Amino acid sequence: QVQLVESGGGLVHPGGSLRLSCAASGFSFSNYAMKWYRQAPGKEREWVAGIGDVARAGDRARTYADSVKGRFTISRDNAKNTLYLQMNSLKPEDTAVYYCNTYIYKNYWGQGIQVTVSS
Repeated sequence: QVQLVESGGGLVHPGGSLRLSCAASGFSFSNYAMKWYRQAPGKEREWVAGIGDVARAGDRARTYADSVKGRFTISRDNAKNTLYLQMNSLKPEDTAVYYCNTYIYKNYWGQGIQVTVSS
């Protein structure tokens, strides 16, 4: 079955960096687009970034929400079945639970990982 497991979250000061990972299993990872979402307390889940499948995983296939453009970078290692989100210049408003996601006839979600940006 499809499984997505996030890791790498934690507490970081404003201006700091974190790298999230999402280990995928149960499907042919390289053949599917992947996305990161986040949900802040009291807010709806929002899309953060996306990356295409093996045929479309170049820079043109990476997309970002305006709120993170220029600060976050999505990437994937198809040999390791792992999705990444490099987050730089973090702001308090980036505080949220972050989820990786893929769509294979339906949405699949990881369990989420907490990222807290605070001084």
